Amino acid sequence: MCVLMPASSWGAYIMTIVAGILVAHGVTEYSAIGAYVRMIPMNFYAVFALLMVFAVVWFGLDVGQMRKHEIEASQGRGFDGDKENDTKEAHELNEELDIKESEHGKVSDLVLPIATLIVATVAAMLYTGGQALAGDGEAFNLLGAFENTDVGTSLIYGGIAGLLVSIITVVKQKLLVSDIVITLWIGAKSMFGAILILIFAWTIGTVIGDMNTGAYLSSMVEGSIGPHWLPVILFLLSGLMAFSTGTSWGTFGIMLPIAGDMSAATDIALMLPMLSAVLAGSVFGDHCSPISDTTILSSTGARCNHIDHVATQLPYALSVALVSCIGFIVMGMTASVAASFAAASVTFVIVCFGLSVMSKAKMASCQSA
Repeated sequence: MCVLMPASSWGAYIMTIVAGILVAHGVTEYSAIGAYVRMIPMNFYAVFALLMVFAVVWFGLDVGQMRKHEIEASQGRGFDGDKENDTKEAHELNEELDIKESEHGKVSDLVLPIATLIVATVAAMLYTGGQALAGDGEAFNLLGAFENTDVGTSLIYGGIAGLLVSIITVVKQKLLVSDIVITLWIGAKSMFGAILILIFAWTIGTVIGDMNTGAYLSSMVEGSIGPHWLPVILFLLSGLMAFSTGTSWGTFGIMLPIAGDMSAATDIALMLPMLSAVLAGSVFGDHCSPISDTTILSSTGARCNHIDHVATQLPYALSVALVSCIGFIVMGMTASVAASFAAASVTFVIVCFGLSVMSKAKMASCQSA
């Protein structure tokens, strides 16, 4: 969801990199946010991974290790049952650092800050976009405001508003000031790694541009690999890099400038498809990596064994990666979003049918046993 949402820290970070790529190659057909919105339907992995969630739930597509753990859970075994170390491991992975929970909290205390964050961010985007339009002497319009908005500044305004509302809801519960301050510090500290990645990614992006890395790589593949294969190749390479490093943000910072340079040197029409392939591949690799912070937090939040979580999600992630590969191959050959999305959709249906057959066959064998 994060990589598909312009009004998020992910969106702001990606748009910052994309804006530099567009300026470097003289692309003026669309703004950074315009490019981001155009890339959403081309981010096949993110789109079909979300659809896979509904398919798994609706059709009961339990395959591989997931089938085993579903059966154990239905029999009252599994986590905190068969494995003596599960409780200990979950506690060690606990990112909440034993923060005391308030006994006076309400659902509204959770909903209000999030709602404020969204409303304030969107309002700030319209405000900064309207100011940009007024500066250019243009009348205000909704699409124009979003096209010319300052996403980074808007996120800061929205974040401050959400933080203030969350502090008010906490103070209203009459918690100790010391507990509030400690919790604020823990939250800020948890973002320090992401901030470092952002700074280093900006730095290495400049280095990649100065070294003409993309132009060099494009000269190596020119004549040996057709440009239409580059989107799927970048998808797989980005996935491998994100899996190995455990970070999608770091992969964005390295691979997006390279993809931009390669598209400019081969076929500028493939600029957005190649950038989309990097985004999709980075999320795919991050999704599968056992050392990714998002994977660790997912298993922690679900209170399940970390390696079990990685093993159970792999078949689904790899299935969606196959769907994405088909989509990017068709995208490279046709440069058509509609054709590539249709091809990926057909592949998705076939994959879901295959998983359903495997799930039913496994169920039948278990019942007979």
